[in-house]
Amino acid sequence: MSDAVETDRRLLTVTDLRTTFSIAAGDVQAVRGVSFALDRGRTLGIVGESGCGKTVLARSIMRLNLGSNVTTTGTAEFAGRDLLSLPMADMHEMWGMELAMVFQDPMTSLNPLVRVGRQVTEHLRQHLGVGRAEAARTAVDLLNEVRIPEPEARLKAYPHELSGGMRQRICIAIALACEPALLFADEPTTALDVTVQHQILNLLGREQRERDMAMVLVTHDLGVVAGRTDDTLVMYAGMVVEQAPTGSLFEEMRHPYSEALLRSLPRTSQVSHTRLAAITGRPPDLIDPPSGCAFSPRCPYVQPRCREEVPPLSAVDDPDHRFACWTPVGSPEGMAAFARNVAEGLPQAVAVDLTAPSSTGSGGAS
Repeated sequence: MSDAVETDRRLLTVTDLRTTFSIAAGDVQAVRGVSFALDRGRTLGIVGESGCGKTVLARSIMRLNLGSNVTTTGTAEFAGRDLLSLPMADMHEMWGMELAMVFQDPMTSLNPLVRVGRQVTEHLRQHLGVGRAEAARTAVDLLNEVRIPEPEARLKAYPHELSGGMRQRICIAIALACEPALLFADEPTTALDVTVQHQILNLLGREQRERDMAMVLVTHDLGVVAGRTDDTLVMYAGMVVEQAPTGSLFEEMRHPYSEALLRSLPRTSQVSHTRLAAITGRPPDLIDPPSGCAFSPRCPYVQPRCREEVPPLSAVDDPDHRFACWTPVGSPEGMAAFARNVAEGLPQAVAVDLTAPSSTGSGGAS
């Protein structure tokens, strides 16, 4: 593909984005130097534990982190415009029309005191300037599109009268109403059962393909991004620790945190009541993050250098697969480091050694 065609397909370019919240205890460094690019029609997965900065990153790009104690630096260039430097009046025009977000809890993003129909049609009338009757017809079409049965009746209901899956479909319908070029889906299936999760993710994928829409899928579950995203960012303590095409990531995970996330997933092959492989320790304090690699206090591959120097996000063999680690999973350095830690009785290494091997087959613990 030529450079000109690649540039034409490029929709969002984020460079060195940093977001800090100033509170009484100090400055919370929620997002620390994140960079990535997203093309039209592509899906980017952002994965990590709760508190790693996924949602703050998405809200920072959307300019939704409102408050006098929030500072965001860097650039987020969307279709040739830097979102972080635009006047808020311009952002108000772009919300819904060009950028949209599906939030993780539809009960807090929908007004519980207003019927569903009014919430959908208000959105249409505000952004598209259509009349009441046309907005009502479009609302019915939207609900049909997101597979809600009896849409006319559902539009007369209040949010609490609908199931969690239906409420989330309503939120998706509102987000897609004005056909945005970029959709952020922030943990869109967290509160739903497994069957409904599958339906919602399939719905988002179908709508994205039909509209040639770019999507950022924020989740804590690597299983959600597998097969549903083109590229994946793994975040920890506000930073990207691994970045790769999704297929490459699952074939050969290089960062210990990515491997730990995958290892912690339950598997149907395990016998009943098998103890889950939890990640030892706890995420760092983002007011005073540790020196060196932020994951070093919990890492089974940790070495003295990891506690002293921050590893850069860099590639070794594949330029599209980057990771920030001095002792990568599957490397001779990583395997030697893991063996030393097990021999020395390091708790996080011993804990990994006692669990089932990860499915990547590339780790020192495998």
